[in-house]
Amino acid sequence: MLPQVTINFAEAQGAEQVVPALKILLLMTVLSLAPAILISMTAFTRIVIVLSFVRQAIGAQNVPPMQVVMVLSLLLTAVVMAPVAQRLDAEALEPYTHKQLDEKAAFDRASNIVRDFLVPQTREADLRLFYELSKTPSPKTQHDVALHLLVAAFMISELRTGFEMGFLVFLPFILIDLIVASILTAMGMVMLPPTMLATPLKLLLFVLVDGWGLLSRSLVTSFG
Repeated sequence: MLPQVTINFAEAQGAEQVVPALKILLLMTVLSLAPAILISMTAFTRIVIVLSFVRQAIGAQNVPPMQVVMVLSLLLTAVVMAPVAQRLDAEALEPYTHKQLDEKAAFDRASNIVRDFLVPQTREADLRLFYELSKTPSPKTQHDVALHLLVAAFMISELRTGFEMGFLVFLPFILIDLIVASILTAMGMVMLPPTMLATPLKLLLFVLVDGWGLLSRSLVTSFG
């Protein structure tokens, strides 16, 4: 005899049945927005931009693979965001699960913890820009900053910072390209592509100075 599955859409009996359903719906919504939260409210954007610049500056053919760059970006993001996650767990999630805080109080406390991370990384000019665009009065304190405006300002601040760091990382590799091209031109070897000699030199320089270690340290400490 085949089993049967029956789905009933019965009317909820009171708030005790409605509230858990709403909590599940809210949880599913947050999980679906997890990639957007990762990109817009963590250190991921700056890290992946800088690592992508390094990958392009080295000039090797698709080395390291983009998958490796993404995984390294995620791991470095986890290192940077670990203190924030620990605060969220200790000050918002655990009190809420132990029924010491209601939903609103837990959300407010979590929002303030997120603001404590975002505000120092956000340029004041960028935050002012979005307040002017939204025609919203300026906040009086850090905890009065609107979270949606703060996240937008944080994003463009991270893009600017990532490009600045990427430019500084790019310079030594450009110098190697220029030096190799000048030497080949002076020797009359104009038919030899400079990248054939520049790429091994760039790889050698990057390995000798422990480039990945220095880059990881710089990226993590830049959020200090």
